[in-house]
Amino acid sequence: MSKVIVGISGGVDSSVAAILLQKQGYEVEGLFMRNWDSSINNDILGNPNLNNNICPQEQDYNDAVEVCKKLNIPLHRIDFVKEYWDYVFEYFLSELKKGRTPNPDIMCNKYIKFDYFAKEAKRLGADYIATGHYAKMEDGYLKKAKDSNKDQTYFLCQLSHEQLENVLFPLGDIDKSEVRRIAEEYDLITAHKKDSTGICFIGERHFKEFLTNYLPNQKGDVIDIDTNKKVGEHIGLMYYTIGQRKGLDIGGNKDRLFVVGKNLDKNVLYVSFKEDNEYLISTSCIVEDINFNCDLRPNKCNAKFRYRAEEYPVELEYLEDGNILVKYDGVKAVTPGQACVFYLDDKCIGGGLIKEVRKNNEKLWYLL
Repeated sequence: MSKVIVGISGGVDSSVAAILLQKQGYEVEGLFMRNWDSSINNDILGNPNLNNNICPQEQDYNDAVEVCKKLNIPLHRIDFVKEYWDYVFEYFLSELKKGRTPNPDIMCNKYIKFDYFAKEAKRLGADYIATGHYAKMEDGYLKKAKDSNKDQTYFLCQLSHEQLENVLFPLGDIDKSEVRRIAEEYDLITAHKKDSTGICFIGERHFKEFLTNYLPNQKGDVIDIDTNKKVGEHIGLMYYTIGQRKGLDIGGNKDRLFVVGKNLDKNVLYVSFKEDNEYLISTSCIVEDINFNCDLRPNKCNAKFRYRAEEYPVELEYLEDGNILVKYDGVKAVTPGQACVFYLDDKCIGGGLIKEVRKNNEKLWYLL
């Protein structure tokens, strides 16, 4: 009987992943990862949903214990606090300092869940590892999940072929409602638990207050890019992302403003009052830190520029420095620091990080 170590997070998805693997006849064990220490990092007051002063991750562990008791499977626990800080959180802070919009979930998958976790699972005798991601592995390819609304291949774009070789994704062929139904059937404590949001493994925080523990606020001018006039003051460039319109509250224009750019040297945030302003539209971008998880290297494919966005047809030009020039007809709010993920039909073949955004072959001066 093959042995599978499942990443049990204390959420409903990983709980049901364990159930499905049991039904398929695997020997199943759970492994809970503790990757953040609020007491060491002195940020516990930055969490808006504390319950009786129990750290959310400790509550997740308690839920994981209850799930594994119910399923009668062993639960192991390991700390990757230092590794998470070194490979994920420092990257997160570094990108914010550059004025970019990072995606820590992608780096967490690359370095923690499918690297350190996999090594620990192997030490525990695992033939396979499994997670509660909505994705598939078929014929050696990473493919989209059946539930398109929950598909998480975007967050797996930095995984290598080797990292994906002995991975099982039990939720690939079912949708979220079925996951909830199965959890209810087994009377799991996680059946109606809210899906985790916020920063990977850190969870929900009052984001602005949380970041002040690590990065100083640097207020600066907000400039209307169409008139070059100051219309307010921002509270720090790291708090804004390209295309953002909610939560700005600048100059009393809560609903009309769009973030269209940043100038890190001048500490200026550029905005526009126009609903369909041309500043948010680009026609190409340079993508760095390229990873392909298979042998496919297409010249044409589809690309997704952020998780909750549609796919766009693109042309790929492979540059001598290892980066890729991604060309498209015109896409809104392509953002430095975010992932550009490549798809061929239902296959997610890899991706990289957006380094530079261009329009008509010229770098947009107001974008970092």
